[in-house]
Formats: sequence, structure tokens, C-alpha cells
Amino acid sequence: MLIEYVSLIGGLVVLIVAGDVLVRGSVGIAEKLGIPTLVIGLTIVAFGTSAPELVISLGAALNGLPGFAVGNVVRSNIANVLAVLGLPALFAATACCENGATRNAIVMVAVTGIFIGMAFHSPISRLDGGILLLLLGVFLWDSVRATRKHRAQNVGAAAVDSGCCDDDTPFEEVEGVPDSPALAILFVVLGMIGLPLGAHFTIEGASALARNWGVSDAVIGLTVVALGTSLPELMTSLMAAIRGHAAVALGNVIGSNVFNLVAIMGITAVVIPVDVPAAVLKFDLWAMLACALLVLAFSAMRVTIRWPSGIILCALYGAYIFLAFQFGKVT
Repeated sequence: MLIEYVSLIGGLVVLIVAGDVLVRGSVGIAEKLGIPTLVIGLTIVAFGTSAPELVISLGAALNGLPGFAVGNVVRSNIANVLAVLGLPALFAATACCENGATRNAIVMVAVTGIFIGMAFHSPISRLDGGILLLLLGVFLWDSVRATRKHRAQNVGAAAVDSGCCDDDTPFEEVEGVPDSPALAILFVVLGMIGLPLGAHFTIEGASALARNWGVSDAVIGLTVVALGTSLPELMTSLMAAIRGHAAVALGNVIGSNVFNLVAIMGITAVVIPVDVPAAVLKFDLWAMLACALLVLAFSAMRVTIRWPSGIILCALYGAYIFLAFQFGKVT
């Protein structure tokens, strides 16, 4: 069992380091290019931290388990909101009031609704997958447009930050932000490589230990794998919150959830039509929608998530897992 413990602990260490490096590099790019930190969180950080979900979902589809791919994405989105926003709030406040956050949260809710509609016409077809990928293109285009608008509004400005709530920490006050654009890009690349690698070793170690302790595969799938694939988002959001860049943390959650649905499920459905398990239709999809609406509420009301709210979010995630087992919703 020594190897399993080494894999688990080593994977966690890699996740922490990679998450920190990714945040530093992303903030450095935002500083040099005049890009809002929210947009960085919505795109580069979100896409990079979603790599484990992409690998697992595509692998499941190619191995004849498309239903597992759906469950992985949906449960990861739930974990992204309840755990990834909840746990960092226990250590540092996360402000949900960055300019554009509400608009992007609305996009996330809309994409979630579209995906649920497709799921209830199971299987999700290749045409559906193409539509999801088209929505990804629209989302990326909107992010580029927001970046250009931000640059135009800040010509000659001394700072890039929007000054919103608690997220007004100047870039130069954040330790370790690379001065060189090339070094910032290197940080991002290293972070994007390290996060899925760390997640892989963490999941493998935790799964092996769970089996040694007699835990069923169903439990492992709902907890270790679902939460494990969200570890990159968790570590990145934690480091972003600690470093005073709540916009990166919030954008990471919103962007990852959008990316999981339109890109990962879009690619998976194009490869092979995806049958949606009945349990996901009855329970998990609605939990995911509720989480998306929760993020929208946080953004619209410009809430700062502090430790009491973090405890509530973590408790809700525990309740979700309990209900999934209590009512036999595990696939």
C-alpha cells in the first residue's frame, strides 16, 4: 500500500504546485496583454483545469461507456460549484462581483439548460455534439470581444483590475507573477501539464486505497473520480483566492462548467452518440442546474463568499452525495 500512499500524496503536491504556477502565469499574461482576469479564468485557466474531465470522458466513450462520460461531466460540474467554491472560501474570501461575471453566469445557466434538453432526447447525437461545439465557438468569440472591449476602455490606464469588491489587488502586489511574457506562458504551460498529471496520480492512489479498504466501485465513481477530476479547479481556485484574484477563481468555475458541457460533451458526442443514464436524468441534471443558478445568484447579488458560506457549500456537496446513494441514483 506504500505505492498508493506515495501516488496520493505526490499527486496532491503536484496539484498544489501546478495550480499555483498556473495562477501566477495567467495573472502575468493578463497583466502584459491587458486582459481581464475574469476572461483569463473563463478561458485559459478553465480549459486547462478541465483536462482530466476531457481525458476521462473521451476514454470512457471510446471504451463503450458513454454513460459514464455523462455522469463524470455532470457530477464534476456539481463539484466545481459546491466544493471548488466552498473549500477555498474556508481559507480566503471569494468575491463574485467582477465585471462580466453575471453575464457569463447567465451563459452557463443557458448552456446547462440546453444540455438538459438534449439529455432528455437521449441519446445525445452527433448533431447535438456539433451544436455544442458551435456554442463553444460562440463562447470563445464572446471572450475575445470582451477582451478587446476591456483594452479599449483601459487605454492609458495604470491598472488592469476592475476594482471590484475584494478583487482589487494590483498585479505587482502578488508575489511570483512573472515579468517576462515568455516566462508567464511557460508557467501556464507547466501548470496545464502538471494539473492533469497530478489529478491522475491522486485519483489512482485514492481509488486503489479505497478498494483496499473495501469501498465499492460505485462509491469511488461518485466521490473519488468525480471530485478527483475537479481537483485542478479546486487547487487553482484556492491559490487564486489566497493570492487575491477572486476573478480567476470565479471565472475558473464558470468557464470549466461551460467547457465541460459544450466542449467535452460536444467532442464525446461527435465521436459516439451518448446515452444518458436514467439516474442522471432523474437527479444529477437537476442538481447541476441548481448549482448553476446558485452561481448566477452569487454573481447577480455581488456576493463575497466567506467561510460561513463555504461551510454551507461543502455541506450541500456532502448532502448531494448522501442523496445520490440514499435514493439509489448511482449509475
